[in-house]
Amino acid sequence: MGLMLLIFNTGCTDFLSEKDPSNLTPDSFYTIPDHAEAALASVYADMRFFGGDGGIFSSTWQLLEAPTGTSTTETAQNSDLNNLYGLIYDGRTQHVINWWNGLYKVIAQANMVLDKVPAITPMDENQKKKILGEARFLRAWAYFYAVRLWGNIPLITLPQTATSEDFMPAPAPQEQVYELILEDLLVAENAGLTWMDPSGRASLAAVKSQLAKVYLTMAGHPLNKGNQYYQLAANKAQEVIDYANGNPSSIGLFPTYNDLHDETNGNRLEHLFMIQYNVIVAGNPMNNMFPNFKPVTFQGPSGTGSTVPTIEFYNSYEPGDKRAVNQEGFFYTSYYTNGSGEPFDLGAPYIFKHFNKAALGTFGVPGNRANNLNVPLIRYADVLLMYAEAQNELGGPNALAHESLKKIRDRAGLPTPGLGEFTINTFREAVWRERWHELCYEQITWFDMLRLRKVYNELTNGFDDFVGHTNLSSNQALREMHLLMPYPLPEMQNNPNLLPQNPGYP
Repeated sequence: MGLMLLIFNTGCTDFLSEKDPSNLTPDSFYTIPDHAEAALASVYADMRFFGGDGGIFSSTWQLLEAPTGTSTTETAQNSDLNNLYGLIYDGRTQHVINWWNGLYKVIAQANMVLDKVPAITPMDENQKKKILGEARFLRAWAYFYAVRLWGNIPLITLPQTATSEDFMPAPAPQEQVYELILEDLLVAENAGLTWMDPSGRASLAAVKSQLAKVYLTMAGHPLNKGNQYYQLAANKAQEVIDYANGNPSSIGLFPTYNDLHDETNGNRLEHLFMIQYNVIVAGNPMNNMFPNFKPVTFQGPSGTGSTVPTIEFYNSYEPGDKRAVNQEGFFYTSYYTNGSGEPFDLGAPYIFKHFNKAALGTFGVPGNRANNLNVPLIRYADVLLMYAEAQNELGGPNALAHESLKKIRDRAGLPTPGLGEFTINTFREAVWRERWHELCYEQITWFDMLRLRKVYNELTNGFDDFVGHTNLSSNQALREMHLLMPYPLPEMQNNPNLLPQNPGYP
């Protein structure tokens, strides 16, 4: 196993790692507490598969954006990416393969930590408990993505070798996967983690927020566990909200949307959990959102435009919504030549949500070329909306659910009807709309579509059934098969027990 060592740069809070050239084996390696810390660092490092190579002009994360219909592409060179947009992907699609390999690598590394660290002696018990809790959180994080993407999946909880009895495991039922996810998260919740961790390691806020998301998902499709799990989701989200209300300098919403993509704000306030990036190891991987060959950065006329907003989604924001204001919200329609020169019109809206002005440039200030911006995974805004949705399903909105929705809309500069003006149905769709408009391009929307079996219709401002909804990005309709991703063909070839393929795929 490759040993991963931590790097801490002065003034940098990212939890980072790089490979060590040693030939240590697991049996000879896990002997002192520093080994446990380094092994855990390798699990965090493996999360960066998220930004891996998806072929020419493409990244692994685009698997969760292209099928949503909220984005389109300005480049045609990548057939796999085009197939994602066209809803004709299959088990050969590189992004599907990358997600499977990436998630199971995180799981394998976490399993190694969980198997080997308990035997390290001497070791401070609190340190050991915390490391094991973080490893549990990361394993749950990976399995939660995997079970939502593929449904029934192999459930592996111990380190594997070619001689392992279950080296070629068959898929386990989704219910069983969710049982492990909840078990892991509940252990992590009691592992002595701090509420927020500026280094980027898992925090109590991240664990509780992830629990809320898992419960909310289990309440909906495909498990349909209903009110008991809506209540669990509401309770867990409220724990984070109550802490935030009592500790506003620790957790809360950033005052402005530009704060969301200011790298100095990583792992603080609204950012409850992020994938850590630093150019020493790996720079921010969202460059495929840059316009195609337009000079918005120090690199001049570059960029691929392989994930750009559809004009219909951009136009679906309410009049006056700050999130649609040029360079103030989540989009930009003009920028500065080579990042810092004269203003020019982009001719269309592009995604500004992951644009790092310090690295790429802003008016009169050239970029420093070091794009250390982290990728957000859990924001406090998401927690507020999860609470509002879950609580509403229990019989209608209460005051806290209304206040949670209102906080999102207040920041956007939008009015919110009074609590008494909502019904359970109108409040439900109001929260869903905010999820689409607030959490867009953060690899969340696709999972909302799956658990709700609903898709936002940009033209009607309402919601269609998932099956039959036409993505305006491709004019192709979502089908029943799209509720699951296909198992990767290479994995099926290597593991004959990974059968049958998910319905509808070759």
